[in-house]
Amino acid sequence: MTKYIEITLGNHMISHGYNDDNKEVTEIVRVEGFSKKVVAVSRIKSLSEKYILTNYLDGRWIYWEYEEDYETIKKLLLDKQ
Repeated sequence: MTKYIEITLGNHMISHGYNDDNKEVTEIVRVEGFSKKVVAVSRIKSLSEKYILTNYLDGRWIYWEYEEDYETIKKLLLDKQ
């Protein structure tokens, strides 16, 4: 059964992979304000004090800024184990 958490997400950076010179190809997306999203826990790869990293389509990754504090998100994730 898939587990989900609700997070308030904002600006994000999409990592599209690497170019021929082994430089990461990124796309920065700026949004107005934060919005609530329900995210499958299985998509979450890591959590830092600034970003939550999730996988995306076609092997891409997204670094999301989130509104909640680190401890709140950490607790949500640990409670879903």
